[in-house]
Amino acid sequence: MAASASTSSPLGEEITLTVKWSGKEYTVRVCGDDSVAELKRRICELTNVLPKRQKLLYPKVGSKLADDSLLLSQLPLKSSLKMTMIGTVEDDIIVDQVDSPEIIDDFELGKDEVIDIKDKDVNKQKLRRRIGQYKIELRNPCREGKKLLVLDIDYTLFDHRSPAENPLQLMRPYLHEFLTAAYAEYDIMIWSATSLKWVELKMGQLGVLSNPNYKITALLDHLAMITVQSDSRGTFDCKPLGLIWAQFPEFYSSRNTIMFDDLRRNFVMNPQNGLVIRPFRKAHANRDSDQELMKLTQYLLAIAELDDLSPLDHNDWELYSEDGPKRRRHA
Repeated sequence: MAASASTSSPLGEEITLTVKWSGKEYTVRVCGDDSVAELKRRICELTNVLPKRQKLLYPKVGSKLADDSLLLSQLPLKSSLKMTMIGTVEDDIIVDQVDSPEIIDDFELGKDEVIDIKDKDVNKQKLRRRIGQYKIELRNPCREGKKLLVLDIDYTLFDHRSPAENPLQLMRPYLHEFLTAAYAEYDIMIWSATSLKWVELKMGQLGVLSNPNYKITALLDHLAMITVQSDSRGTFDCKPLGLIWAQFPEFYSSRNTIMFDDLRRNFVMNPQNGLVIRPFRKAHANRDSDQELMKLTQYLLAIAELDDLSPLDHNDWELYSEDGPKRRRHA
């Protein structure tokens, strides 16, 4: 049976729901301050039906469950009823990603609003819950004394929207050279807002998981993300680096971690550690001219000698690629 929740429930109160799908019942635990998107992530973890393929049915709620940004505390969930999910597990992961809605409306939040989101108790609670729920599986051991580089995939390492007969045609130029050089100073984790199966498949096709010149420490997927709210931009997902730091505190912290992503919003819980990379789109037209990873290699190696990366303003990273490591050390 599902536990109750109402619009008057405390935001942090745990809610236990029963979800019926494909003849089976699944117990899903969420909180009132979680969004519908988070509920779908938890259902995905149990059923492998991707969130965007899920249709949730619940009496007297109607179309509200189609609004991923809605908080569960705003819905009249009752213990006497069960939720039904309609959805299909994707067989063709590549087609699934190409068919997915494209996120191009990135935005920059004001400094005060970023601080408010990062420091808000409800978001800290969400992060603590995610730390308890999501176990990072190491593919290779963490290395003592190395910094940490966290990389997005879509439009950062790979153009996932353009058609191609071979995935290698959509790989960002200098990818393997970049990862080889970075590996000398950094452990490398890859974090995508897609399913882990797709991450493994795509990175395998690009030869990232088998390259003899570097090793990937871990892969993270959309289930590691959390949902936050801003006054100006509403509800959106982000990638909290605190999840990694909490699971490997003896190796990584805000002092030695940098994260590359083409969406600025993904840094909102750790803005000082994020570097916004230029998106790699239209691979066929741009692969002969794109030198972003080559330039970023110079930046990574230039700052690798610093004991603490947290004082840096990564918005100025191109100063390093132009003038080399002798450029100013601190922002």
